[in-house]
Amino acid sequence: MRVTLTVPSEGQRADVFLAEAVEDLTRSAAQKLLESGAVTCRGRRVGKSEKLPAGAEVEVDLPAPQPLEAAPENIPLDIVYEDEDVVVVNKPVGLVVHPAPGHPSGTVVNALLYHCGASLSGINGVLRPGIVHRIDRDTSGLLIAAKNDRAHLALADQLRDHTLRRLYHGIVVGALREEAGTVDAPLDRNPKDRKKMAVVPGGREAVTHYQVLERLAGYTYAAFRLETGRTHQIRVHMAHLGHPLLGDRVYGDPKGYPGLAGQCLHAKELTFLHPATGERVTVTSDLPDYFTAVLARLRRRSGGEGEQA
Repeated sequence: MRVTLTVPSEGQRADVFLAEAVEDLTRSAAQKLLESGAVTCRGRRVGKSEKLPAGAEVEVDLPAPQPLEAAPENIPLDIVYEDEDVVVVNKPVGLVVHPAPGHPSGTVVNALLYHCGASLSGINGVLRPGIVHRIDRDTSGLLIAAKNDRAHLALADQLRDHTLRRLYHGIVVGALREEAGTVDAPLDRNPKDRKKMAVVPGGREAVTHYQVLERLAGYTYAAFRLETGRTHQIRVHMAHLGHPLLGDRVYGDPKGYPGLAGQCLHAKELTFLHPATGERVTVTSDLPDYFTAVLARLRRRSGGEGEQA
């Protein structure tokens, strides 16, 4: 399938631009596309290290979807919105989004294949059909999937231009100094541990906005709005501020919390422009039981409802 992309700024390397412009395309995969001649600009092949001019239109021949390898599985899904183009799932803690080494089955993708049949976009290949964005295994909340390639491309564009808006609620360790703020710090693989992300100079742009909702004894209940959607973004940004998410043993809360399987983070609200009608759609989900139980305990320790921001 051929797609046309417009270069937003002057002097960006072709492989970097392509990896950022095509959802879930890694830089190494972008380089392979460039080396194969699948990327052209003004009728000629583009080199992987070539600097692209602002406003140039780049044509990319994306490989055709391969036969699906993930198998349908009858796994219950909490569907909060669905039509012929998109489906929004309220994912519980512990459910992996797509098959990967160590998790070959029992994922959201397996469940969607059972629920939707062949009606999922094929842009993300054999193991991630329909998946437009991801949330961590131990994060709960809203996840949108595309039922056709047209919807997928439209939603991917919205991720890039920030018209697809995602609001999270979470509890962090310690007291955030400001009532509201923005973390603008680039993220990349941690050079000392490739399984983790880190704030790295020269990494990919990452912007998180936060708002204090309630102050509790030793903790802060806050809302987070993603401007970008990098891997582990909220978790790393909060740890960077010195306030890791409660229960996040990977990024700075080694003790965790009783009853928490992972970080206390919930994707609570999702707003998007419908890919067929252009209508603005907002979907919300209630805080899950694990989250409300932790909040109740912390409020009791704080002597009541805590200090509302």
